[in-house]
Amino acid sequence: MAAAALSGLDTAFLSLDSTSSPMNIGAIALFAPPRPVHPARLVASLRERAERIPRLRQRVRSSLLPLGVVRWVDDPRFDAGAHIHSHHLPRPHDMARLTDRVADIMGERLDPSRPLWEIHVFTGLPGGMFAILPKLHHALADGAGAVMVGMALLDGIDGRVARLMAQPPCPSGGLVDSLRSLGSSAQQAMDIAGSVLRSARPTPPASPLLAPTSSDRRLSTVRLDLADVRRVRRAHGGTTNDVLLAVLSGALREWLLARGDRPVAPRALIPVSQRGRGRGAAGNQLSGYLCDLPVDEADPVRRLATVRARMDDNKEAGPLRGPGALPVLADRVPAAVHRLVMPVVGQCAPLLCDTVVTSVPLPNVPLCFDGAQLKEVYPVVPLAPGHALGVAMSTYRDTVHVGLHANGTALPDIDLLAAKLTGTLDDLNEMCA
Repeated sequence: MAAAALSGLDTAFLSLDSTSSPMNIGAIALFAPPRPVHPARLVASLRERAERIPRLRQRVRSSLLPLGVVRWVDDPRFDAGAHIHSHHLPRPHDMARLTDRVADIMGERLDPSRPLWEIHVFTGLPGGMFAILPKLHHALADGAGAVMVGMALLDGIDGRVARLMAQPPCPSGGLVDSLRSLGSSAQQAMDIAGSVLRSARPTPPASPLLAPTSSDRRLSTVRLDLADVRRVRRAHGGTTNDVLLAVLSGALREWLLARGDRPVAPRALIPVSQRGRGRGAAGNQLSGYLCDLPVDEADPVRRLATVRARMDDNKEAGPLRGPGALPVLADRVPAAVHRLVMPVVGQCAPLLCDTVVTSVPLPNVPLCFDGAQLKEVYPVVPLAPGHALGVAMSTYRDTVHVGLHANGTALPDIDLLAAKLTGTLDDLNEMCA
């Protein structure tokens, strides 16, 4: 596979990466096998399927010319098996032990001299279940791209997903079109930069969601009934995502009050996929919205109405405008600039937002690995420097799976926030009659 340069946004994620703030994304996928599990067989299947995906055989390499450009190059020493690890959980083998182990793994930086991914297999779970954790560097894929990698590892998926992961960006048009595009992109970047500067806070607010960076990680998972979410949506309007943001807002409110903190509205960066027809799946194709989560609103229905109004305003402006479109701005910045300034700029994330809340749906079809049905899948997002909480949601079949990834030093009580999510959805449901 020919060497391809990382995009500006991919380079930004690579440059943000550090030992205390590794830019890893992943998901815990839980499977219910119809027969006894043989870890060696699982590892062998994963190795064979991972080798089909060209991007997984590549590592990053900096080039002198053009200055600062980073490229994907084939790793001559590539061995898929070296990236796949098997773990058997000792007793007590419950979900808490699994999430503790996953939190430790996600908090470990990937070796930048090797292909930027790992897969971890866990056996010893209740009911004979097993789990698979794909762990990818954010420079390799965004959430939607990570789903495509995961799909390529499952049963019955042909090579189309793997080939899509290898596609380069669509070729540009003629010279006139290229110049027009360059001018449009420059103007767009200036508009976004101005909006970011106007929205940046002079100092980070006092919030438990903002804390000094720590390598300690905690992970908590929650299941929400998708039928309940849809019932609320039908009764009170908005989208499924609006309802989930309102549920998160209510949970944050109850959690803050339980801690004795004032319920001050945190600002969330909500990534928005920019994948379109004909574009390859490799790399990051993102924009974003900013939304102040109304944790100061006590009434659940009014809380949902506020979220809906704020998100409607975002959508009216579009994903390529406003301070939430910071990923678009990052994609317009030369690679050399990212490599030089991003480690410093990344420390300023709390000036723009308090947390990241992302949602990535899975295909609404039964999925299997080694004949075992996929039952649950909990996504995990990285923590930017200064952020103490990252929220990721994934809809699969009849369930919304939520992964709460936290700075364990700052938020040792993340399980309490997880418990509040179910209660706030129940509160909204009670008002649907």
